[in-house]
This record gives sequence, C-alpha cells and structure tokens, in this order.
Amino acid sequence: MARMQWDIFCRVIDNFGDVGVCWRLSADLARRGERVRLWLDDPQALDWMAPGGLPGIEVRHWTSPLSVPKEPLADVWIEAFGCEPPPEFVEAMATQVAAGARPPVWINLEYLSAEPYVERSHRLPSPVMSGPARGLATKWFFYPGFTDRTGGLLREADLPTRQAAFDADAWLDRTGVPLPRGSRRVSLFCYEPAALPDVLRQAARAQTRSEWLVTPGRAWQAVQQAGPVVANDRIHALPWLTQPEFDHLLWACDLNFVRGEDSLARALWAGKPFVWHLYPQHDNAHHAKLEAFLEWLDAPASWRAFHRAWNGMGSMQAVWPGADTLHDWHACAQAARQRLLAQSDLCSQLIGFVQEKR
Repeated sequence: MARMQWDIFCRVIDNFGDVGVCWRLSADLARRGERVRLWLDDPQALDWMAPGGLPGIEVRHWTSPLSVPKEPLADVWIEAFGCEPPPEFVEAMATQVAAGARPPVWINLEYLSAEPYVERSHRLPSPVMSGPARGLATKWFFYPGFTDRTGGLLREADLPTRQAAFDADAWLDRTGVPLPRGSRRVSLFCYEPAALPDVLRQAARAQTRSEWLVTPGRAWQAVQQAGPVVANDRIHALPWLTQPEFDHLLWACDLNFVRGEDSLARALWAGKPFVWHLYPQHDNAHHAKLEAFLEWLDAPASWRAFHRAWNGMGSMQAVWPGADTLHDWHACAQAARQRLLAQSDLCSQLIGFVQEKR
C-alpha cells in the first residue's frame, strides 16, 4: 500500500498525557512508513519526551489563528480526544472537497475506557452537519480499549522482543540510583492522592524495604507535601524521562503507580503489579470508569480495594501489599498482558480502518 499522509491534531489539556498518546501513535505510524504531521498547541513536552524527534514525523505548532499551509489534503485527519481541528483547516478542506478533492478519513480518537459504551460506539459514523464542511465529510469514532471489539492499545511491533532482552539491574545501575539488593522497587507517577502519606508510612514499616523512584512534577510535589514519613534515602527523584526510558522504569520496578491513559497502557505491557490513578472528575465519573476497568482486569479483591482507596472512593484505607498479595497482583497482571497481546494493536487497526474507508 502507498504511504499515507496523516494530520494528527492535539491540544495539551493537562499533564502531557494527551501529547504522550499522540507522540506514541505518530512514532508507530512513522516506523511503519507513514508520514505524519503532528499539530500541537504546546509542543514543549517533546523536548524531553522525544528529543531529536523521529524521521517521518513533522511537528507543527498549532497557533490561533492558524495559517493553513498550501498543501494537498492529508489522507487522514485524527482529532485526539475530540479536540476539533482548527477551523481554518476545516474551511480549507471544504473548499478543496467542493472543487473535487477527496476528503480525508476524519477520525475522532476517543478516550480509553473499559465501560460498555466503548464497544457500542466504536467505529460509528457521525456525518458533519454544520459549519463549512456540512454534508462534505464524516467523522468516525474510534475507541481504544481492552477487548477485540474495540480499537485496542498502542503497541510497537518489537515491544515483546525489547522487553525480553531488558536487563533491569543494568538499567538501574546506569540511572545512578543506589538501590539495595532485595528491596522492593516502586515507581510513583501520580496526581495528589489523599492516601499517599499513609501508603508511604505503611511501606516504611513493612518488613521488605521499599525504594521509591519518583517522577518529576506532581508526583514529586505530592511526596514533598506528604512530609517526612519515609527516610530520605528511600526516596529517589528521577529526571524527566523519554518515552522509552519511562517504559524501562516500569519494567525495572516491582510495583508501578501510574496515572492517566498512556502510562496505564505501558503498565499493562510491563506485566507488573500497578496501581492506576485516574484523572479526578468533579462528578466522580472516574469512579465508574475505574470499576469497569477492574472488572475487565478480573482483579483480586485486595487489588480492587487498593485502587478504590487510592482514587478516593469512600473511606476505605489502602493496605500496603505483602509478598503474597503482590504475587497475586502479578499473576493477574500477566494474565491481562497475555489477553491484550492476542488482540490487534491500535495502530494496525487504525491503518486498516482508513484503508477500508478510502
């Protein structure tokens, strides 16, 4: 098949998770020979997330107003998380389509969820019925997900091979973080969970010593706000990590605290016990989202309880897992990873969908 041109539009709402997803998608497309223009209103995160860029990806600054380049229409438009392409782009597209050009396959790449509506809504059309593109284009809803009736998760073709060859001890040595042998390695990437001080306190009292590898930004600030509940020599501040290095962090640890969408998917591929911190919503809609995910995960009762406490559901306490409990979580995480590996990945499904609609 001929290479296609993709325009991916992304507005950085908060915490860079949205640009993280879009960069991983762009990188996977580029490695498969596709051409990508990634439109970002705030591209600064790529300075540390993907320094040096990648051949096949052109990062463009999404300004307002935007001067639309005089280029042929892309084969594909992807609006990430319903961000809506720039109005200037839509107007230019409508003019070209009215003159006989083929419209792009226009995809609304939605949020990740295990809730039932995802399977019902995946791949549904939404004809454009207003604005300059009225009657000239159709949007298609595309939902990432955890079952074969969804769009799947982003997964590079060589991910299992790279993971199998990974040497955790060697990587940790290269980071310069001194970790005693036999300690539990814990990565922390979170917002500001109310349960954090108590979890840190429980871990400090546990029989097995825990070493906390804390990501910069909100997670590090949350640890500082928790106070001196853990000895300083057990808290290790990490620098900003590239996406491959963040994967390495998850692969090297025994327990991973993650947040948002991109890091949840990477924690699943890591196949290690993890705790997911959902982005808090004022109406607590994230609680139903968490329950749906835990049901798909078929998580043990102890894992469900910890997740609920970590996400502020009710007055329950997060109980620090002992060795047997962590073993149960690990077995469940491995089973989930195997189920996901048997499904088609998101990028492959997107390419196939676009070829079908063209």
